[in-house]
Amino acid sequence: MKKVLIFDFGGSSGRALLCSYENKSFISTEIHRFANTPVTLEGKSCWNMDMIFKEIDKALDKAENFGFDAVSVDTWGVDFALMSHEGEFVQRPVCYRDGRTDGIPEKVFKDIPKIDLYMRSGITQMQINTLYQLAAMQEQDRDRLERADRLLMMPDLINFHLTGKMINEYTEATTSGLIDPKTKDWDYGLIERLGFPKRIFGKLIMPGEKIGDLKAGYTNRIVPVFAAPSHDTASAVLAVPSEEKNFAFISCGTWALFGAELEEPVINKDAFESELTNEGGYGGSITFLKNITGTWFLQECRKYFNSVGEIFTFNDMEAFARSAPSHIARINPNDPSFLKGGNIPKKVAEYCERTGQARPKSIAQTLRIIYESLAEEFAKTLDALEKITGRSYPNVYIVGGGSKDKLLCQLTADATGRTVIAGPSEATAIGNAMSTLIALGEIEDAEHARAVVRRGAEVKEFLPDFSDMDSRR
Repeated sequence: MKKVLIFDFGGSSGRALLCSYENKSFISTEIHRFANTPVTLEGKSCWNMDMIFKEIDKALDKAENFGFDAVSVDTWGVDFALMSHEGEFVQRPVCYRDGRTDGIPEKVFKDIPKIDLYMRSGITQMQINTLYQLAAMQEQDRDRLERADRLLMMPDLINFHLTGKMINEYTEATTSGLIDPKTKDWDYGLIERLGFPKRIFGKLIMPGEKIGDLKAGYTNRIVPVFAAPSHDTASAVLAVPSEEKNFAFISCGTWALFGAELEEPVINKDAFESELTNEGGYGGSITFLKNITGTWFLQECRKYFNSVGEIFTFNDMEAFARSAPSHIARINPNDPSFLKGGNIPKKVAEYCERTGQARPKSIAQTLRIIYESLAEEFAKTLDALEKITGRSYPNVYIVGGGSKDKLLCQLTADATGRTVIAGPSEATAIGNAMSTLIALGEIEDAEHARAVVRRGAEVKEFLPDFSDMDSRR
């Protein structure tokens, strides 16, 4: 029995877990957790890498007391650091919510139309994408871009800290918008056309491949570091407890990623218009999905309420939403006005007024609007997914932190008309670990991994209430 130390980073926290496969069961123990909050550097919202590295080192010290046989890492997508050959920062990672990309996509589209970029990469064109962050640097900080020798996405940067090896992992790289989905390599023709330095894009490796060994300063043992599906969505999908080969999922956290796992990319006009993106998954699969702003709304609402002295838990907020009447108004969760967070209740009210709808009159009504809008966006996405793939998905699997929100799960079942199977809430960490356990020979393959998750995960079913379907959709 071998133990894997996994690092799982989200936009608000990071943690380390020891994971193993024992007696036909998946076992995990969290040994370290910390907050992950951006800091302001040179006028930009940046990830605090000094703090992150220190917390990683603390976790490794703790893990040595238990013993472990391998390490793997996952994080969110799109963000990156620029490095010198010597491994020094040229540009620290800037948070995707920073304002430097405001207006940048429109400038890029003047040279390369939006649909052309989609047809090349299969990636939905969002201003947070790596492509537009690099384009912003071209305009605002060209000298720094020209001085860079390597681009490391967030998990690549952490793997470099652990091993001293600079690589780019495939699933994370696909979030850049600069990968050719057919060759599964950098699209150097597009990179050249955009004017980005080709030298900064390094060798791609696939999930399950060894990156290197932990640096000697961490342990006196030889401990391999493997590439996980290092984009957190790809890890989460590996842990969806589906018996069906074809399944629909929502990896629901700060973002809600609604999609299906496919063998090949789907890149056509319908997919483009439906904002369905083709990201890399485990085993060379495609996670064909839509990026929808998810529980970020609830996180930001709670942060705002706390700032004005209203101390609520997430359970409190769910209860408030349950108490409010249905069908007050609707918002588009992906409207640009919500991207940077802040006073979300005010922004929801302003959106309603701007679109000719009634403004919410209470906290409860604001939260009800958010919940119902998310569920209805999920229903629209399911419709598009089934139409474009030509497949029917009788169940919707919700994994990640959002799977613990009973109201969101029930409203999703009601809006989609499908049974929702909620859990596991720790899907990203589980999928990360499963990938490395497969690499170590502890788990056979992805099918075996999902069977193990099914046996051990605490899942709950939510059946749709069809009584009010017409008014919902």
